[in-house]
Amino acid sequence: MICFPNAKINLGLHIVSRRPDGYHDLETIFYPVGMKDALEIVPGGSSVGYRFFQSGIPVGGAVEKNLVIRALHLVSAEKEIPPIDIHLLKKIPTGAGLGGGSSDAAFMLRLLNETFTLGYTREDLLRFAVQLGADCSFFIKNAPSFATGTGDELEPVTVGLDSYFILLVKPDITISTKEAYAMITPRQPEVSLKEIVKRPVSEWKEVMKNDFEIPVFKKYPEIGNIKQQIYDMGAVYAAMSGSGSAVFGIFEQEPVWRNLFSRYFVWTSSMKQSHKK
Repeated sequence: MICFPNAKINLGLHIVSRRPDGYHDLETIFYPVGMKDALEIVPGGSSVGYRFFQSGIPVGGAVEKNLVIRALHLVSAEKEIPPIDIHLLKKIPTGAGLGGGSSDAAFMLRLLNETFTLGYTREDLLRFAVQLGADCSFFIKNAPSFATGTGDELEPVTVGLDSYFILLVKPDITISTKEAYAMITPRQPEVSLKEIVKRPVSEWKEVMKNDFEIPVFKKYPEIGNIKQQIYDMGAVYAAMSGSGSAVFGIFEQEPVWRNLFSRYFVWTSSMKQSHKK
């Protein structure tokens, strides 16, 4: 069986406080977009366990640390999973703030549940997801959400973006989450993103913020320059997604970007198509 884990963007992001456990409480608006990986599991070519095959954008690190494999281990600790071959085609850039790894893990949970009729409820899958990463819970529901806590406490929001287009640009810069948080001083927002997102998109530029932008742009001015270029193209709203380095713009008309970002990864789509499951 095959599925297509999608990316997400953060329409805004506030780092609210540092927790006693060393993590941070935040608030953000998660919005799913249609950039996708491909994840497939088939009957195994070996008699035990699994084999993992990864193609597309290279993913560093040991296989056992890949979130897809960690998701498999969580499930197989409770349920018997027959030998499988896992094929992951990476199209979502890593180190970009797009949640690709978290999406792969969440979709692996869903894929195992459906393929082997394991009987897990959505709440069960959320229990697994929270053990894999802060963004994983979002991809179980995979709908526009206002997130608090570490990003795992979710409530649905209505965001009227179906008539818009998105342009996403990622430079050849990778920012680790740990690095990004080390540059942040938490603060309580004056106005919650839950209220800001209710305003017209045309007003977001002045009031919706990503707290990571100021320190990240200071260290990597190239990313800030991309955001300005996107505004110069006519975006009604632009922001860095998550802790970066990808920057997106929301446009009323389909953006013309050829020759502007020739050195970068670029993806564009209508927002209506982007957030379908």
